[in-house]
Amino acid sequence: MEKLIEQFSFGLFFWLSFIFIALLLLLRKYAWTPILKTINERETLIKESLMSAEKAREEMGKLQESNKQMLKEAKLEREKILKEARAISDKMIDEAKGVAKVEASKIVKQAQETIAADKNKAIKELKDEVASLSLSIAEKVVTTELEDKKKQENLIEKILKESEI
Repeated sequence: MEKLIEQFSFGLFFWLSFIFIALLLLLRKYAWTPILKTINERETLIKESLMSAEKAREEMGKLQESNKQMLKEAKLEREKILKEARAISDKMIDEAKGVAKVEASKIVKQAQETIAADKNKAIKELKDEVASLSLSIAEKVVTTELEDKKKQENLIEKILKESEI
C-alpha cells in the first residue's frame, strides 16, 4: 500500500474521477432511465395483470355460484316436472282402470244376459221337446190304452180321482 500512496498522482485521480462521473451520468441518462422506465412499466403491467386476474377469479366465483344456483333450479324444475308426470300418469292409469272396469262390467253383464237368454231359450226348447215327446208318448199310450173300452173307462176314473185330490 505504501507504494500506491507514493505513486499517487493528482492528475490521474482527477481524470479517473472525471471519467467515472461522466460514465455514471451517461449510464444514468442512456441506460438506467430506460431500464428503470421499463422496470416501472413492467411493474405496472404485472399489477394490472394481477388485478385483472383477481377480477377474473371473482367473476369466475360468481359464475360458479350462478351455475350452482341454476343447476339447483334445474334439478328442482326437473323434480317438479317428474312429479307432475307421475301424477298425470297415475291419473291416466286410474282413469283407464275405471274405464276398463266399466267395460268389463258391461261385457260381463252382456255375457250374463246372453247366457240367461240362451238358458231360457234352451229351457223353452227343452220344454217344447219334452212336451212334444210327452204328447207323442201320451198319444201312443192313449191309442193303445183306448183300444179297449174297459181300459178307457178305468183311465177316465183314474184321472178324475187324481184331479179331485
